[in-house]
Amino acid sequence: MQIEIWSDFACPFCYIGKRRLEEAVSWFEHRDHIDIQYRSFELDPNAEKDVPHDVHDMLSSKYGMTRDQAIEMNQNVGRSAAEAGLDFQFDSIVLTNTFDAHRLSHFGAHYGKRTELTELLLKGYFTDGKHLGDRETLLSIAEEAGLDRAEAAEALASGRFTDSVRSEEQEAAKLGVRGVPFYVINRKYAVSGAQPTEVFLRALEQAWQDENPAKLVDVGSEAAGVCTDEACDIPSDK
Repeated sequence: MQIEIWSDFACPFCYIGKRRLEEAVSWFEHRDHIDIQYRSFELDPNAEKDVPHDVHDMLSSKYGMTRDQAIEMNQNVGRSAAEAGLDFQFDSIVLTNTFDAHRLSHFGAHYGKRTELTELLLKGYFTDGKHLGDRETLLSIAEEAGLDRAEAAEALASGRFTDSVRSEEQEAAKLGVRGVPFYVINRKYAVSGAQPTEVFLRALEQAWQDENPAKLVDVGSEAAGVCTDEACDIPSDK
């Protein structure tokens, strides 16, 4: 069973949703049959690499609220993150453009490291205050994931995987994705947002049941007593 996840490294609910889905998968009876694939989505493709203000001022400007109200909003999100076992440090977040981080994730995919990179990039952004728009920072993260730094540097410098990122974003648009996180199960079932663990679990169970209907296997070959609407067939003693 395949789960595709469109997300951005600058999306707090993508990280929270990641943990909730992981918990749901750990509860799922058929978890060994699940294949999770991350897909690229930029919340702000036009974001600058270096931003002069912090995340509180960004929210204040975007939603027309005071800085104190923005801080309170972030604190509420931080509490949700803590409930999922995450440590969000909003005061340390470095706003930036995440395009190169997405390209790095595609580079990592060639070595089976995309899931690991996704975790490191999200943690780097929300917990460690790392600048995900900075090439040297991205290369350090690549090394942490066990990737070759020089090869990763060449990939980022050359512009490789630009088409890969754009292709997944275009695919999201065709699917009607307007926000992230967005989860697609077997290209048939969709879950939007960082839903509670129980919601993810129900979605997994429903998808599994629909794709794997119960099959009846008759393990009895001798008469053992059967009732129909008309009568009961009582087996005779031998």
